[in-house]
Amino acid sequence: MEQRNHDWPGVTDPGVLEDAVVDGSHRLADAAKGGAWDTVLQLVGSGPWLGPNQWRIGGTSWFAPLHQAAWLGAPVEVVERLLAHGAWRSLRTADGDRPVDLARRRGHGHLVDALATPDVTDAGRRRYDAWDRHLDALVGERTSSLDPVAYRPVATEVLGEERLQTLWFPFPGMYGGFSSSVHRNRLVVESWCRVVGGSGQAHVITEGGCVLVEEGFV
Repeated sequence: MEQRNHDWPGVTDPGVLEDAVVDGSHRLADAAKGGAWDTVLQLVGSGPWLGPNQWRIGGTSWFAPLHQAAWLGAPVEVVERLLAHGAWRSLRTADGDRPVDLARRRGHGHLVDALATPDVTDAGRRRYDAWDRHLDALVGERTSSLDPVAYRPVATEVLGEERLQTLWFPFPGMYGGFSSSVHRNRLVVESWCRVVGGSGQAHVITEGGCVLVEEGFV
């Protein structure tokens, strides 16, 4: 399977983002909620900050366009085009639902095959949950000197299940962020501030913890 690079649109605080970014997320969310698929497909990818996995900034449901397509029973062609744009089948809502879960619950059987993604094993769930905890703690530690920012922690399940090469989380005020990748069942996280020389750090995360393995780059 082809590996791809993606951004994690994790910031949920509209106050720290440009108005165009926040407004774009609202337009996309409104169009998807209303089933205006032509508008959704026009908006997705219309800017570097408005991707197919963007939820409403400041919202609480965390429904991305693919979730709304599953909820409303959109034509399968719409789902296929969202997937072609890079929409994640494994992305969960705030209630923990993937698009395929919503499609099944709502009786939209014509979408199940297109949205199908393997269920995470118990061992995989333990691994992702541990990675999530350790990564969130690392983000908190590395950004502790910055103004507080509300954000949705990176979901490492997306990184693993979508087989992404990297998942980049740009953090407001950091002039950089966190790049995560999976290597031999370990999560490797590189983080830096591009305006501070030598600020780069690399950590390896396992179920057991988070270890600094390199620093001083960038």
